[in-house]
Amino acid sequence: MQKTAFIWDLDGTLLDSYEAILAGIEETYRQFSIPYNKEEVRTFILKYSVQDLLEQVAEERGLDPVKLNQVRAQSLAEKNAQVVLMPGAREVLAWADKQGIQQFVYTHKGDNALTILRDLGLDVYFTEILTSQSGFARKPSPEAATYLIDKYHLNPEQTYYIGDRILDIEFAQNSSIQSINFLGTPVDRNHQISCLADIPSLSF
Repeated sequence: MQKTAFIWDLDGTLLDSYEAILAGIEETYRQFSIPYNKEEVRTFILKYSVQDLLEQVAEERGLDPVKLNQVRAQSLAEKNAQVVLMPGAREVLAWADKQGIQQFVYTHKGDNALTILRDLGLDVYFTEILTSQSGFARKPSPEAATYLIDKYHLNPEQTYYIGDRILDIEFAQNSSIQSINFLGTPVDRNHQISCLADIPSLSF
């Protein structure tokens, strides 16, 4: 069995992308004449997800959620250049690689995530990258983690999901794996960090 494995979230974890995401949502709202409140939208997507937001707005306004998301995805793809790395991201990925830690991505981003990671030169660190288009049930369903654990014979006790939201902690819990998160909770098996540079100091 692989000794240690990291499964990474992207937005707010490895990628500082929320401003680009919010700008894409704002453009989408404008196209469909939907009133936009940046802070309300930010709070909602941090607690839930962009998909949940678009589904709720579509239902409230009698819109097609698929069309809404297509417009939003296209708008976001045009803002890839605005997406930058979180502080310490490249360094911690390189450190983990040197340590022999196998690394994966599971994100609710679409396949545009692959383009962003390639453009930033990060794709080389990951054994497999799973996106919203990989066909797995969304977090906090454990489906994606179960797939990775079974395919790569990972040890759940030594597998960590690294994220920035309660949803990510719930995903790790449901998957019976460890969690590394920017949030502090009383949940067992969650290791709180204040920045990515804290990760090498954890015991693996």
